[in-house]
Amino acid sequence: MASPFLSVAAAAVVLLLSPASAFVVFPRPIPRVHSHVASTMDRAEAPIRIAPDAGKIPQWEEPPRQGLSQEEFLASDESKPDLSEMWECPLTRWDSDGVDIAAAQREARKMPKAPLELKATAAANAQGFEYFAKNRKKIRADLLKYGAIWIRGFDLMKGVSGFREMYSALGLDPCLDPLHSSGLRKFAVERDALYEEVNKPSLRGHYIGLHCESTAKRTAAYAAFVCFQKATESGGRFLVADGTAILGEMDPDVLRRLYDRKIRISVSNLDIPPSFPGLVKEGIKNLVDAAVAPKFDMDLEMIYEADGKPGRLQAIESAEAPINRHPVTGIPVWFNNAHNHARKLRDRRPCGVPEVGMTEVFYADTLEPLSLEDCEEIKRASEKHITALPMEPGDVLLVDNYRALHGRDVFQGDRFHAVSWFTWDDNEEWRGDERRIVAKNGLNQVMNQMMDFLPKDFESDQS
Repeated sequence: MASPFLSVAAAAVVLLLSPASAFVVFPRPIPRVHSHVASTMDRAEAPIRIAPDAGKIPQWEEPPRQGLSQEEFLASDESKPDLSEMWECPLTRWDSDGVDIAAAQREARKMPKAPLELKATAAANAQGFEYFAKNRKKIRADLLKYGAIWIRGFDLMKGVSGFREMYSALGLDPCLDPLHSSGLRKFAVERDALYEEVNKPSLRGHYIGLHCESTAKRTAAYAAFVCFQKATESGGRFLVADGTAILGEMDPDVLRRLYDRKIRISVSNLDIPPSFPGLVKEGIKNLVDAAVAPKFDMDLEMIYEADGKPGRLQAIESAEAPINRHPVTGIPVWFNNAHNHARKLRDRRPCGVPEVGMTEVFYADTLEPLSLEDCEEIKRASEKHITALPMEPGDVLLVDNYRALHGRDVFQGDRFHAVSWFTWDDNEEWRGDERRIVAKNGLNQVMNQMMDFLPKDFESDQS
């Protein structure tokens, strides 16, 4: 007979393989109004979930652009080299010490704001690949200047092969997702280094808050998000916000407090019966730490009861500053994932994540969750600068991952967006020499199979 502690350990492995995942679907339209955030500690009645607003909401094209069938848009050009042995995601470039908050905010307010819109003319559309090859230098310079470029109206990128031609023409060099093993994304077309975005039916009712594709350890330099099929019924706008705009907007006192204290993010929870002896709980903690955490390629610390719940074991990232200087420009930027991960925000928008996957953001110095007031200010400053893009088939959003944050609204029906991540193509030292670690792929496949088994209308009221 197997030891009961072995089954607990096995459960820990399964549960901790879903950092920041979400499993809820809201089949009804979500009301969209401005509201204050209530305290997550007030549990007398369930909080009202309200989808956040956006500062800019461009209109959908009329008539809508026509895309290709899934069989057509996923067709890879087999004559091109297989890119599946792509670069490992590069290490995060941290330069966050000694930031003058007042000077950083003044500088941030002067910056041009993301996203820049690049809409195809008939002539540019006809050029296809050649347009991007001829304009590579300007497009890359604009990406550095603005932080994100919304490329619209090109037929070239309606399919995988044309999308690859576009990013190749721009000199972008693919790499792995920084959380490749988490199962949040699977490859759409592996040989073209293209991941499927979070389109899973089980996650279509989940609002993905603003974040950089980053952990404290690894960060993709750039990204290209492409729309092959917009949501067939409604919603599914892609969200983008300028990290300098958020920095310049935020209340100086809140910004100073967060910068001085730094933040830590918990990515998963495992609830152990509080009655378990301390020695047993410590054994479980050590087992999870040794067997599970390294598989995520993250600097995680296993800590009991950080959020105050008896018996809860949380996987918490190392301390990081919420402001980081851009590796190329040196300009300070709001560079963190608090808008996506703060529990006080997640509890009050479309996000029925089971407790195992509920994230939290702590002050690093005390491991206390962010206060209600600080969460409200993060929400206000961030959502004021969201542009909710109505991406049509063939549209691409280029993102400088150290400058712009991204997310996704809820949607109804079926949707197929995809993304490629890119490493530093002009700096070998920053890129590193690591290629794809094949061992990660099995974990990724297992997680995606689990996620795909979830019913389309699964709903959880755990939080």
